[in-house]
Amino acid sequence: MAKEKQLVIQEADITNNCPKCFNQELTITFYQKHTFNALYHRTTGVVTNEIKCKKCNSTIYPVDWTPDIERVYEYYNKLVKPDRPAVRFTMLFFTILILMLCLAAAGVYFYLEG
Repeated sequence: MAKEKQLVIQEADITNNCPKCFNQELTITFYQKHTFNALYHRTTGVVTNEIKCKKCNSTIYPVDWTPDIERVYEYYNKLVKPDRPAVRFTMLFFTILILMLCLAAAGVYFYLEG
């Protein structure tokens, strides 16, 4: 079964006021979804974000955003450079592929000889 992970691609401290506790220590974090399997590792194009207050540890959802937080979010959203979507095969995949090719070649050889 494939495991999905959200890997951090960019994190920044912002000095906007928290809508809950009015502290000026917020962190904006951008994540990219990666899928890990025994045969392959897939990097998807899905990018998510999270804004968190450092003092009250609350997540600031888009409903609670002020216009200042929206402007900062749009700025950092333009700066984020996610990895391009790709699939990387593991060594287990290539080993199984080579074994299957060898078995097919042996089957064709024995069929033609016998």
